[in-house]
Amino acid sequence: MNMSDFKWTRQPQSYHITDDRVEIVTTPHTDLWQRTYYHFQNDNAPVLQMETDQQYFSFVVKTDFHDSHHRFDQCGIVMYLDSENWLKASIEYENENFQHLGSVVTNNGYSDWATTEIDASIKSMWYRLSRREDDYCIECSMDGVNFQQMRICHMHKGKGKIQFGIYACSPEDSSFQAIFRHMQMLECQWLAHNGQKPDEI
Repeated sequence: MNMSDFKWTRQPQSYHITDDRVEIVTTPHTDLWQRTYYHFQNDNAPVLQMETDQQYFSFVVKTDFHDSHHRFDQCGIVMYLDSENWLKASIEYENENFQHLGSVVTNNGYSDWATTEIDASIKSMWYRLSRREDDYCIECSMDGVNFQQMRICHMHKGKGKIQFGIYACSPEDSSFQAIFRHMQMLECQWLAHNGQKPDEI
């Protein structure tokens, strides 16, 4: 991918970009979350995205986070449309024993968080974000070949032109280096549904 196509939505204080690698050093107290359960609104995480109006595609990236060490340190993929409409997927550090592999979908100002616990020794992960019009699929992979579904979701403002890319943040008093490599934009790997037909209207 051509990194000149990517633009910052909130530029981090420390970062480095080459043709095949992005490094972000997170700033303490940066996060993305809207309202649900916690009641606060956090909207200050650095986001690096490109814009497209393609209705069918997949975006793949490998994340490395060997430096993460504090609760909620995280990095992953993002589709940030505005402060109240976005999605993200990442691994969030919890403690020396486990982390949370999960995704957040925010529609119209309310976030939800779906997670599963994974071992704290895992320090890299591939993600694949696929689009079919205004529906999206998030997948993850340990090897960049075999992907497993994390979530299918609908984005109320996800039609037409969108932005997507990567992010990293440290919601608490922490900082770490997140590394992103092997970014690719592919033909949509999320195939059309071939099971039950849609209801007739």
